[in-house]
Amino acid sequence: MSGRPAGGRTHGHRAAEAAVRRWVRDQRPPHALVISGPAQVGKTTLALDLARGLLCTDGAEAARPCGSCAACRRVDHGNHPDLHLVTPEGAGGQIRLAAVQALVADLALKPMEGRWRVALIEQAHRLNPDAQNALLKTLEEPVGAAVIILAADDLSALLPTVVSRAARLRLGPVAQAALVRILAERDLSDPSRAAEIGRLAGGRPGAAVTLASQPETMIAIDRLARSLLDLAAVSRRRRLAAVPGLLSDAATVDEPSASGASRARSTPAERRRSVIRVLSTWREVARDLCVVACGGAAQVRHLALLEDLQALSPHVDYRALVAFLGRLDGHIAAIEGYANPELTLDVLVLSWPSTDGAARAAA
Repeated sequence: MSGRPAGGRTHGHRAAEAAVRRWVRDQRPPHALVISGPAQVGKTTLALDLARGLLCTDGAEAARPCGSCAACRRVDHGNHPDLHLVTPEGAGGQIRLAAVQALVADLALKPMEGRWRVALIEQAHRLNPDAQNALLKTLEEPVGAAVIILAADDLSALLPTVVSRAARLRLGPVAQAALVRILAERDLSDPSRAAEIGRLAGGRPGAAVTLASQPETMIAIDRLARSLLDLAAVSRRRRLAAVPGLLSDAATVDEPSASGASRARSTPAERRRSVIRVLSTWREVARDLCVVACGGAAQVRHLALLEDLQALSPHVDYRALVAFLGRLDGHIAAIEGYANPELTLDVLVLSWPSTDGAARAAA
């Protein structure tokens, strides 16, 4: 993007990038900022661009972040003394009161090297209510040299009083060309493969980088998507029998290097994450099936399934498919809110619209 500093890593979010450049150039960032948008869309990357720009020590403010000075490199490595990172406890865990109390104590101190102290709370939608209330006092009475950035997938999970006291940037899916450019800059994929990866990533740069750098993840996603599509043509008994395989494929997507034994010892939070992965992939498959049914094959994300989608779509009730698709988001939210994940998955495999033949076989 024209005018992007050498150390800027964000692509495809023009308005948000411009806001960050302005705050760095003028040295007048908001005391609190909420960056919201889908998972892996670039929220943390943008937040670190702002942190890098404020902590950079090289050149004029308008050219920051430079990306090469000692301060920028320490931000990249996560060990800058004026950068404070807060993340959830474990896979699918919460950010608890103690973590926010420690952060607030750190932010009360003067910067060690530069002009600012920057705090980045990743997955801020996982801040529990006590933690949010503790943070609220700091937002109401900001410390002059502190900048607090909250990166949240789900803005509704934050207290309205927290959101109202912060500037806001909303990131949406980026254009295909931006994803291809990101992969090219990292030497991760040839142009033809980059286009396929970009489509499967759904406009999310983080997902595109993961798919390009971990081919086994892309294989696991294809296998999971195909298994979900195949459920439409089998009996209820076979659907329930397929659930363990779906969870195994989902765990492989999230942790491709983990052994089968370690996945068998997964924690409740990891199993919850696997079910959410199944449902998220299912949403993409159901969406592709709807798109094909409407004649929009060019917009399919799972290109490897295109022929199967085209063969299946005439035999599935479109209204039932749309209704199922509409329920998926609610089920994902329920699981994140600690509904029983395994029971939810069982209910969904039984309610996934059947092909004409499967419906007759089940009757």
